Amino acid sequence: MLALAGLGALLFFLQSRTSGFMLGLMFLFITLFSLTGAFANISYFDILGKSVNPGKRKTFFSTRQIISGIIVLGAAFLARKILIIRDFPVNYSFMFFIGATLLLAASLGFWNLKETVPSTLKISGIKGFIKVLKKEVRENKQLVWFMGFINTQGIAVSFLPFVVLYAKEAFGAQSTETGTFLLFKVIGIVFVSALVLLGAKKLKYNLLLYSNVFFSLMLGLMPLLITDISLLKYIFVMGGLVYALYTMTMNGLLLEISGNENRALYTGFAGAGNILPALFPLVGGTIIEVFGFAAFFVLFMVVISFAAFFIFKIGCNK
Repeated sequence: MLALAGLGALLFFLQSRTSGFMLGLMFLFITLFSLTGAFANISYFDILGKSVNPGKRKTFFSTRQIISGIIVLGAAFLARKILIIRDFPVNYSFMFFIGATLLLAASLGFWNLKETVPSTLKISGIKGFIKVLKKEVRENKQLVWFMGFINTQGIAVSFLPFVVLYAKEAFGAQSTETGTFLLFKVIGIVFVSALVLLGAKKLKYNLLLYSNVFFSLMLGLMPLLITDISLLKYIFVMGGLVYALYTMTMNGLLLEISGNENRALYTGFAGAGNILPALFPLVGGTIIEVFGFAAFFVLFMVVISFAAFFIFKIGCNK
């Protein structure tokens, strides 16, 4: 929250300072925001696992996706209004101040939560972390398969920005159309989340996981088949489906393979081991520059197909 407020203050008060000084402070605040966000995610996920009934987890995650999609649409409308009130960088400073205020309001709820089952697991230093990781990998093979899953299926989360680039280069799409693409992505998110919500009691994780692999393969194939810019919106609808299913299943699987004692630890493992999705944008950009978009889309589908193996090994029938 303070990092966002700092970015807002930086843009608002330091407009006349040198760009190098401003950039240095901006990277500092962004680093602080990312670091604190990582710690907050571990605590949030641990609290989530202890608060949500195991039988209601799919219902919870699908409902959250629907609410998030609606909020994204409202936020996009609000952001558009704010950005035209003042010129850059003041308009962006307003955005950061609003973000900091909303984050503060959201954090107030956590002050009223009481941890009823505190973890007694203690880890001292990097060596202790590595020692515990090796122990968990030996004793819980599902952790290994889960790490493989997030490092294959997880690349789908960063696929759509490449489609935007492809649309600009292949079809001459304008920057103003990006907002329309976002709208169709949100439609896909809300649509599949509503379906999961309606069938939460009957749908098994395995069905959702394999379905997401299929949809992801279709997502990679669609840009190769579409020849009309008017059809690109369906790629973003499919991208919304894939993003929502991955978020729900990844969070659900992590809750299923961990317990109250080690859930925070497993969340840290998942964050630290999320290597391929982090490198994928850099590798993808290089592949596109050297070999072209077609090779990139094919590589995407090849990596995604390996996710089916890890899903089979996890074998989550809940």
